[in-house]
Amino acid sequence: MKMHAVPALWRREVVKFVRDGNRVAGAMLQPVVVWLLLGFGFRGSFRPPTPSGMDIPYLEFLFPGMIALVALFTSIFSTISIVEERHSGFLQAALAAPVRRLSLVLGAALGSTTLAVGQGLLFFAVLPLTGHVPTLLGFVLMVGIMALVAFGFAAVGIVVAWQSRTTRGFHAVMNLCMIPLWVLSGAFFPAEGAPATLQWAIRLNPLSHGIAALRTAMYWPQDPPIDASSFALSLAVTGLFAAIMLILAARTSRKSVREFR
Repeated sequence: MKMHAVPALWRREVVKFVRDGNRVAGAMLQPVVVWLLLGFGFRGSFRPPTPSGMDIPYLEFLFPGMIALVALFTSIFSTISIVEERHSGFLQAALAAPVRRLSLVLGAALGSTTLAVGQGLLFFAVLPLTGHVPTLLGFVLMVGIMALVAFGFAAVGIVVAWQSRTTRGFHAVMNLCMIPLWVLSGAFFPAEGAPATLQWAIRLNPLSHGIAALRTAMYWPQDPPIDASSFALSLAVTGLFAAIMLILAARTSRKSVREFR
């Protein structure tokens, strides 16, 4: 199968991250700062609707969404290395090697996923501040769902990076796509009570299903205090999205980088 390049590329992504002190510091502090700013900034004006009528602290409501956003941003922007490696010549050398293109995609996607999961695990350290601690099984489910979300969007990043000529072009395209995904994900406000158009946009957003699954896992085995879609449905949509994007990334990688110049 000639898939031996997968662990080598995965290791390369991880080593590059660990050796970059600024990236490590940013990975540890940025999500916490954003979570605290949003949580304390909006907690006095936000009352999420709950079936039981109980109040949920906004920091607690926001936590699953922040886990998904860590997975989204880290996994996607880690794939910008593909654009950089095109200019350094490493990508052309990898394409000339006797390895399957799928192994290149898997190595890059798994490397980005590992970085996203690692950053997410660091963020889990502040979970006790919400006043809620999940069960061990709930924690394991959250980590698995986070990895699935990260893998799917890492594949999205590979598709865009493979076709981008410059890092500026990559950032422009990804920011254009990620802002709607971010806002209309159910991370900051629930779909209930939103206009019908926004409710449909949230339900069609693949990221919203990952957040719904994370929210259910956070309270496992109890039902989440916020109405969420079926756990099985959320997992199925998240997994299907990851599979489709992996196939698309593999098909995109079959094209020579020269075709996009």
